[in-house]
Amino acid sequence: MSVPKLEAAIEALLFAAGDMVSLSKLAECIEQDPKTTKGIVDRLIGNYGKRRGVHIIEVDGSYQMCTNPDFFSYVGKLVKTEPKKALTQTLLETLAIVAYKQPITKSQIEQIRGVNADHAVNKLVGYGLITEKGRQDSPGRPILFGTSDEFLKYFGFSSLSRLPVLESDYERLRSEAECEFDAVYG
Repeated sequence: MSVPKLEAAIEALLFAAGDMVSLSKLAECIEQDPKTTKGIVDRLIGNYGKRRGVHIIEVDGSYQMCTNPDFFSYVGKLVKTEPKKALTQTLLETLAIVAYKQPITKSQIEQIRGVNADHAVNKLVGYGLITEKGRQDSPGRPILFGTSDEFLKYFGFSSLSRLPVLESDYERLRSEAECEFDAVYG
């Protein structure tokens, strides 16, 4: 099958699925190896660019055809959509802790935040932004939480490796604090 036909087949698969499709499933459907399939999908992503009404997003090795956010106002006139989930400062703080420390228990979140995390964790689970990732091997076997694919889509990350790196900020703040301490107590 020619490359243009394979591209068209992938478009049809993603359109019909309406949800995330793994690279391995796409490869299986078009009867190609994953490396070839990834090359075709990457080419499609490049061809869509910003000038098209739809685009293909990658989330953790899976792909989905989505409406280009630049045209949301037009689509909104046609389709009634739910407003984007309102994330309060508390929810954002809790979500950041989960994203950077996962897998993490609710009590570990509470230790970091210094306050009860029941409401925030329940709300984030309800929004589908965090999910149960298993149980900790300790007394009581508390639930371990981690971010979901919905989290990646919501914030536009293709994978968790795309989260901003915080170590440099930590080192800079530590260095500033040490300088201030030395200046005061020197």
